[in-house]
Amino acid sequence: MDKNLGTIAAGDRRNRVTISDMADALGLTKSTVSRAMNGYSDISEATQLRVRRMADKLSYQPLSHAQAIKTGRTRSLGLVLKLSDHDAQRPFLAEFLAGLSAGAHAEGWTLTVAASDSEADMIQTFRTLLRDGKADGFILPRAICDDPRVRLLREADVPFVLFGRQDDDTDCVWFDILGEDAMRDAVAHLAALGHKRIGYINGGTQYAYATLRKAGFVQGMRDAGLGVDPDLMIEGAVTSIEGAQAARTLLDRKTPPTAIVCAVDFAALGAYQAATERGLVVGRDVSVMGYDGIPEGAHADPPLTTYAVDNRVAGERLSNILIRRIRGEDPDTLRETALARFVDRGSTGPAPTEQT
Repeated sequence: MDKNLGTIAAGDRRNRVTISDMADALGLTKSTVSRAMNGYSDISEATQLRVRRMADKLSYQPLSHAQAIKTGRTRSLGLVLKLSDHDAQRPFLAEFLAGLSAGAHAEGWTLTVAASDSEADMIQTFRTLLRDGKADGFILPRAICDDPRVRLLREADVPFVLFGRQDDDTDCVWFDILGEDAMRDAVAHLAALGHKRIGYINGGTQYAYATLRKAGFVQGMRDAGLGVDPDLMIEGAVTSIEGAQAARTLLDRKTPPTAIVCAVDFAALGAYQAATERGLVVGRDVSVMGYDGIPEGAHADPPLTTYAVDNRVAGERLSNILIRRIRGEDPDTLRETALARFVDRGSTGPAPTEQT
Protein backbone atom coordinates (compact mmCIF):
# COMPACT_ATOMS: atom_id res chain seq x y z
CA MET A 1 0.00 0.00 0.00
CA ASP A 2 3.02 2.28 0.31
CA LYS A 3 4.00 2.10 -3.40
CA ASN A 4 3.68 5.87 -3.91
CA LEU A 5 6.16 6.71 -1.18
CA GLY A 6 9.18 6.95 -3.48
CA THR A 7 7.36 9.28 -5.86
CA ILE A 8 6.32 11.61 -3.09
CA ALA A 9 9.68 11.67 -1.32
CA ALA A 10 11.92 11.95 -4.39
CA GLY A 11 9.80 13.45 -7.14
CA ASP A 12 7.42 15.85 -5.42
CA ARG A 13 9.26 19.12 -4.73
CA ARG A 14 6.49 21.04 -3.00
CA ASN A 15 7.48 22.72 0.24
CA ARG A 16 5.33 20.55 2.48
CA VAL A 17 3.67 17.17 2.42
CA THR A 18 -0.12 17.43 2.56
CA ILE A 19 -2.73 15.13 4.00
CA SER A 20 -3.66 14.23 0.40
CA ASP A 21 -0.10 12.99 -0.12
CA MET A 22 -0.42 10.90 3.02
CA ALA A 23 -3.74 9.45 1.89
CA ASP A 24 -2.35 8.60 -1.57
CA ALA A 25 0.74 6.93 -0.13
CA LEU A 26 -1.32 4.83 2.27
CA GLY A 27 -4.26 4.08 0.02
CA LEU A 28 -6.63 5.57 2.59
CA THR A 29 -9.13 8.41 2.55
CA LYS A 30 -8.11 11.82 3.84
CA SER A 31 -10.76 11.50 6.54
CA THR A 32 -9.26 8.21 7.78
CA VAL A 33 -5.76 9.67 7.84
CA SER A 34 -6.98 12.76 9.71
CA ARG A 35 -8.87 10.73 12.29
CA ALA A 36 -5.94 8.37 12.74
CA MET A 37 -3.56 11.28 13.32
CA ASN A 38 -5.93 12.65 15.96
CA GLY A 39 -6.31 9.33 17.73
CA TYR A 40 -10.03 8.78 17.24
CA SER A 41 -11.24 5.53 18.81
CA ASP A 42 -13.10 4.42 15.65
CA ILE A 43 -9.74 4.00 13.89
CA SER A 44 -7.92 0.81 14.81
CA GLU A 45 -4.61 1.01 16.68
CA ALA A 46 -2.91 -0.79 13.78
CA THR A 47 -4.10 1.85 11.31
CA GLN A 48 -3.14 4.67 13.66
CA LEU A 49 0.35 3.22 14.00
CA ARG A 50 0.68 2.79 10.23
CA VAL A 51 -0.39 6.39 9.64
CA ARG A 52 2.02 7.76 12.26
CA ARG A 53 4.90 5.79 10.75
CA MET A 54 4.10 7.18 7.32
CA ALA A 55 3.94 10.68 8.78
CA ASP A 56 7.45 10.18 10.15
CA LYS A 57 8.73 8.88 6.80
CA LEU A 58 7.28 11.82 4.89
CA SER A 59 8.04 14.39 7.61
CA TYR A 60 4.36 15.27 7.54
CA GLN A 61 3.32 18.00 9.95
CA PRO A 62 -0.36 18.98 10.07
CA LEU A 63 -1.11 22.68 10.09
CA SER A 64 -1.96 23.34 13.73
CA HIS A 65 -4.46 26.12 13.07
CA ALA A 66 -6.29 24.05 10.47
CA GLN A 67 -6.44 21.12 12.87
CA ALA A 68 -7.79 23.34 15.60
CA ILE A 69 -10.58 24.55 13.32
CA LYS A 70 -11.52 21.03 12.21
CA THR A 71 -11.23 19.20 15.54
CA GLY A 72 -11.65 21.94 18.12
CA ARG A 73 -8.27 20.90 19.54
CA THR A 74 -4.98 22.72 19.78
CA ARG A 75 -3.10 19.45 20.41
CA SER A 76 -1.42 21.19 23.32
CA LEU A 77 -1.17 20.19 26.98
CA GLY A 78 -1.14 22.94 29.59
CA LEU A 79 0.98 23.24 32.74
CA VAL A 80 0.84 26.10 35.23
CA LEU A 81 3.77 26.27 37.65
CA LYS A 82 3.55 28.14 40.95
CA LEU A 83 6.94 29.76 41.43
CA SER A 84 6.25 30.47 45.11
CA ASP A 85 6.42 26.73 45.89
CA HIS A 86 9.33 25.91 48.18
CA ASP A 87 11.11 23.84 45.53
CA ALA A 88 9.78 25.35 42.30
CA GLN A 89 13.26 25.90 40.91
CA ARG A 90 14.77 22.55 41.89
CA PRO A 91 16.62 20.29 39.45
CA PHE A 92 13.82 17.69 39.43
CA LEU A 93 11.66 20.22 37.56
CA ALA A 94 13.89 19.97 34.48
CA GLU A 95 13.48 16.19 34.41
CA PHE A 96 9.74 16.49 34.96
CA LEU A 97 9.37 18.99 32.10
CA ALA A 98 11.54 16.85 29.83
CA GLY A 99 9.28 13.88 30.52
CA LEU A 100 6.11 15.87 29.88
CA SER A 101 7.51 17.19 26.60
CA ALA A 102 8.68 13.75 25.48
CA GLY A 103 5.31 12.21 26.27
CA ALA A 104 3.48 14.94 24.36
CA HIS A 105 5.86 14.80 21.40
CA ALA A 106 5.43 11.05 21.07
CA GLU A 107 1.79 11.70 20.16
CA GLY A 108 2.47 14.78 18.03
CA TRP A 109 1.33 17.17 20.76
CA THR A 110 3.04 20.17 22.36
CA LEU A 111 3.39 21.46 25.92
CA THR A 112 2.29 24.97 26.91
CA VAL A 113 3.89 26.15 30.17
CA ALA A 114 2.85 29.20 32.17
CA ALA A 115 4.06 30.51 35.53
CA SER A 116 2.32 32.17 38.46
CA ASP A 117 3.54 33.83 41.65
CA SER A 118 0.74 32.90 44.06
CA GLU A 119 -2.36 30.73 44.34
CA ALA A 120 -4.63 33.60 43.28
CA ASP A 121 -2.39 34.34 40.31
CA MET A 122 -2.30 30.64 39.45
CA ILE A 123 -6.10 30.40 39.24
CA GLN A 124 -6.23 33.55 37.12
CA THR A 125 -3.60 32.08 34.81
CA PHE A 126 -5.75 28.99 34.36
CA ARG A 127 -8.75 31.19 33.54
CA THR A 128 -6.74 33.10 30.96
CA LEU A 129 -5.46 29.92 29.28
CA LEU A 130 -9.00 28.52 29.23
CA ARG A 131 -10.42 31.73 27.79
CA ASP A 132 -7.80 31.85 25.05
CA GLY A 133 -8.07 28.13 24.25
CA LYS A 134 -4.35 27.55 24.73
CA ALA A 135 -4.60 23.90 25.81
CA ASP A 136 -6.93 20.93 25.45
CA GLY A 137 -6.21 19.73 28.98
CA PHE A 138 -3.94 20.36 31.94
CA ILE A 139 -1.32 18.55 34.02
CA LEU A 140 -1.73 19.35 37.72
CA PRO A 141 1.52 18.64 39.61
CA ARG A 142 1.52 18.02 43.35
CA ALA A 143 -2.14 17.34 44.12
CA ILE A 144 -3.61 19.51 46.87
CA CYS A 145 -6.31 18.58 49.37
CA ASP A 146 -9.54 20.22 48.20
CA ASP A 147 -7.66 21.31 45.08
CA PRO A 148 -8.93 24.63 43.61
CA ARG A 149 -7.48 23.70 40.21
CA VAL A 150 -9.61 20.56 40.14
CA ARG A 151 -12.76 22.54 41.02
CA LEU A 152 -12.06 25.08 38.28
CA LEU A 153 -11.40 22.51 35.55
CA ARG A 154 -14.38 20.40 36.56
CA GLU A 155 -16.63 23.45 36.28
CA ALA A 156 -15.12 24.28 32.89
CA ASP A 157 -15.50 20.63 31.75
CA VAL A 158 -11.83 20.56 30.71
CA PRO A 159 -9.77 17.34 31.05
CA PHE A 160 -6.91 17.22 33.55
CA VAL A 161 -4.48 14.71 35.05
CA LEU A 162 -3.09 14.86 38.57
CA PHE A 163 0.39 14.00 39.74
CA GLY A 164 -1.14 12.75 42.95
CA ARG A 165 -4.58 11.60 44.05
CA GLN A 166 -7.89 12.98 45.30
CA ASP A 167 -10.45 11.54 47.72
CA ASP A 168 -13.22 12.58 45.35
CA ASP A 169 -12.20 10.86 42.11
CA THR A 170 -15.07 12.23 40.01
CA ASP A 171 -13.68 12.87 36.50
CA CYS A 172 -10.17 12.48 37.96
CA VAL A 173 -7.32 10.66 36.26
CA TRP A 174 -3.85 10.47 37.74
CA PHE A 175 -0.37 9.09 37.90
CA ASP A 176 1.11 8.85 41.36
CA ILE A 177 3.92 7.23 43.30
CA LEU A 178 2.89 5.09 46.26
CA GLY A 179 4.56 7.17 48.93
CA GLU A 180 2.58 5.39 51.63
CA ASP A 181 4.24 2.11 50.64
CA ALA A 182 7.64 3.79 50.88
CA MET A 183 6.94 5.09 54.39
CA ARG A 184 5.72 1.66 55.51
CA ASP A 185 8.80 0.00 54.05
CA ALA A 186 11.06 2.61 55.67
CA VAL A 187 9.75 1.59 59.08
CA ALA A 188 10.29 -2.09 58.23
CA HIS A 189 13.88 -1.30 57.21
CA LEU A 190 14.58 0.50 60.48
CA ALA A 191 12.80 -2.10 62.62
CA ALA A 192 14.97 -4.79 61.04
CA LEU A 193 17.98 -2.76 62.22
CA GLY A 194 16.68 -2.89 65.79
CA HIS A 195 15.06 0.55 66.04
CA LYS A 196 12.01 0.75 68.30
CA ARG A 197 11.53 4.49 68.84
CA ILE A 198 11.09 5.89 65.36
CA GLY A 199 10.13 9.50 64.74
CA TYR A 200 8.23 10.87 61.74
CA ILE A 201 8.44 14.28 60.08
CA ASN A 202 5.63 14.80 57.59
CA GLY A 203 5.45 17.23 54.67
CA GLY A 204 2.99 20.06 54.09
CA THR A 205 -0.49 19.06 55.22
CA GLN A 206 -2.07 21.00 52.34
CA TYR A 207 -0.72 18.40 49.94
CA ALA A 208 -2.61 15.16 49.28
CA TYR A 209 0.56 13.10 49.69
CA ALA A 210 0.92 14.07 53.36
CA THR A 211 -2.13 12.13 54.51
CA LEU A 212 -1.09 9.08 52.50
CA ARG A 213 2.52 9.02 53.68
CA LYS A 214 1.53 9.52 57.31
CA ALA A 215 -0.90 6.61 57.04
CA GLY A 216 1.87 4.49 55.53
CA PHE A 217 4.20 5.31 58.44
CA VAL A 218 1.55 4.44 61.02
CA GLN A 219 0.78 1.17 59.24
CA GLY A 220 4.49 0.35 59.13
CA MET A 221 4.77 0.86 62.89
CA ARG A 222 1.81 -1.41 63.49
CA ASP A 223 3.14 -4.04 61.13
CA ALA A 224 6.43 -4.02 63.06
CA GLY A 225 4.60 -4.35 66.38
CA LEU A 226 5.78 -0.90 67.51
CA GLY A 227 3.73 1.67 69.36
CA VAL A 228 2.84 4.91 67.58
CA ASP A 229 3.87 7.82 69.84
CA PRO A 230 2.18 11.12 68.83
CA ASP A 231 5.04 13.00 70.51
CA LEU A 232 7.39 11.56 67.88
CA MET A 233 5.31 12.78 64.92
CA ILE A 234 5.53 16.32 63.53
CA GLU A 235 3.68 17.85 60.58
CA GLY A 236 4.49 20.52 58.01
CA ALA A 237 8.21 20.37 57.18
CA VAL A 238 9.01 20.83 53.48
CA THR A 239 12.30 22.74 53.67
CA SER A 240 15.61 21.94 55.33
CA ILE A 241 15.03 24.78 57.81
CA GLU A 242 11.65 23.34 58.80
CA GLY A 243 13.11 19.85 58.89
CA ALA A 244 15.88 20.98 61.21
CA GLN A 245 13.40 22.60 63.59
CA ALA A 246 11.18 19.52 63.62
CA ALA A 247 14.16 17.22 64.24
CA ARG A 248 15.36 19.44 67.11
CA THR A 249 11.98 18.98 68.77
CA LEU A 250 12.16 15.21 68.38
CA LEU A 251 15.78 14.87 69.47
CA ASP A 252 15.14 17.02 72.55
CA ARG A 253 12.39 14.72 73.85
CA LYS A 254 13.10 13.05 77.20
CA THR A 255 13.37 9.78 75.32
CA PRO A 256 14.36 10.76 71.77
CA PRO A 257 13.96 8.55 68.72
CA THR A 258 16.89 6.49 67.48
CA ALA A 259 15.65 6.93 63.90
CA ILE A 260 13.64 9.53 61.97
CA VAL A 261 11.63 8.95 58.80
CA CYS A 262 10.94 12.09 56.74
CA ALA A 263 8.23 12.49 54.11
CA VAL A 264 10.55 14.65 51.97
CA ASP A 265 14.31 14.70 51.49
CA PHE A 266 14.69 18.38 52.30
CA ALA A 267 13.35 17.77 55.80
CA ALA A 268 15.70 14.81 56.16
CA LEU A 269 18.69 17.00 55.30
CA GLY A 270 17.49 19.44 57.95
CA ALA A 271 17.50 16.56 60.43
CA TYR A 272 21.23 16.13 59.68
CA GLN A 273 21.80 19.68 60.93
CA ALA A 274 19.83 19.10 64.13
CA ALA A 275 21.75 15.89 64.82
CA THR A 276 25.12 17.56 64.27
CA GLU A 277 24.19 20.39 66.66
CA ARG A 278 23.63 17.76 69.35
CA GLY A 279 26.88 15.94 68.68
CA LEU A 280 25.13 12.99 67.05
CA VAL A 281 26.53 11.17 64.05
CA VAL A 282 23.89 10.37 61.40
CA GLY A 283 23.91 6.67 60.58
CA ARG A 284 25.52 5.74 63.89
CA ASP A 285 23.79 7.63 66.73
CA VAL A 286 20.59 8.38 64.86
CA SER A 287 19.32 7.00 61.55
CA VAL A 288 17.58 9.26 59.02
CA MET A 289 15.52 8.32 55.97
CA GLY A 290 13.91 10.51 53.31
CA TYR A 291 11.75 10.40 50.22
CA ASP A 292 12.18 12.00 46.76
CA GLY A 293 15.72 11.15 45.69
CA ILE A 294 16.94 14.73 45.26
CA PRO A 295 20.59 15.14 44.14
CA GLU A 296 21.56 16.84 47.40
CA GLY A 297 20.82 13.63 49.27
CA ALA A 298 23.48 11.73 47.36
CA HIS A 299 26.10 14.33 48.31
CA ALA A 300 25.22 14.61 52.00
CA ASP A 301 27.61 13.22 54.61
CA PRO A 302 26.72 10.42 54.96
CA PRO A 303 24.67 10.00 51.75
CA LEU A 304 20.93 9.95 52.50
CA THR A 305 18.99 6.69 52.46
CA THR A 306 15.83 7.53 50.55
CA TYR A 307 13.09 6.45 48.16
CA ALA A 308 13.76 7.92 44.72
CA VAL A 309 11.11 9.06 42.24
CA ASP A 310 11.83 9.07 38.49
CA ASN A 311 10.35 12.43 37.58
CA ARG A 312 11.04 12.04 33.85
CA VAL A 313 9.03 8.82 33.67
CA ALA A 314 6.29 10.46 35.73
CA GLY A 315 6.12 13.31 33.21
CA GLU A 316 5.87 10.91 30.28
CA ARG A 317 3.07 8.93 31.93
CA LEU A 318 1.14 12.08 32.82
CA SER A 319 1.24 13.34 29.22
CA ASN A 320 0.17 9.97 27.87
CA ILE A 321 -2.73 9.63 30.32
CA LEU A 322 -3.97 13.17 29.67
CA ILE A 323 -3.94 12.74 25.89
CA ARG A 324 -5.92 9.52 26.25
CA ARG A 325 -8.40 11.31 28.52
CA ILE A 326 -8.80 14.14 26.00
CA ARG A 327 -9.51 11.55 23.32
CA GLY A 328 -12.40 10.26 25.38
CA GLU A 329 -11.15 7.26 27.35
CA ASP A 330 -13.01 6.37 30.55
CA PRO A 331 -11.41 8.04 33.62
CA ASP A 332 -11.78 4.82 35.62
CA THR A 333 -9.24 3.17 33.29
CA LEU A 334 -6.71 6.01 33.49
CA ARG A 335 -5.46 5.90 37.07
CA GLU A 336 -1.92 4.61 37.46
CA THR A 337 0.44 4.23 40.40
CA ALA A 338 4.06 3.15 40.68
CA LEU A 339 6.58 2.41 43.41
CA ALA A 340 9.47 4.60 44.49
CA ARG A 341 12.93 3.02 44.28
CA PHE A 342 14.69 2.26 47.57
CA VAL A 343 18.20 3.74 47.70
CA ASP A 344 20.11 2.25 50.64
CA ARG A 345 22.94 4.55 51.71
CA GLY A 346 24.88 5.51 54.81
CA SER A 347 22.32 7.45 56.84
CA THR A 348 20.78 4.34 58.40
CA GLY A 349 22.43 1.79 60.66
CA PRO A 350 21.79 -0.48 63.65
CA ALA A 351 20.04 1.08 66.63
CA PRO A 352 22.52 2.22 69.31
CA THR A 353 23.06 -0.71 71.67
CA GLU A 354 22.16 1.14 74.84
CA GLN A 355 18.81 2.20 73.37
CA THR A 356 17.65 -1.05 71.77
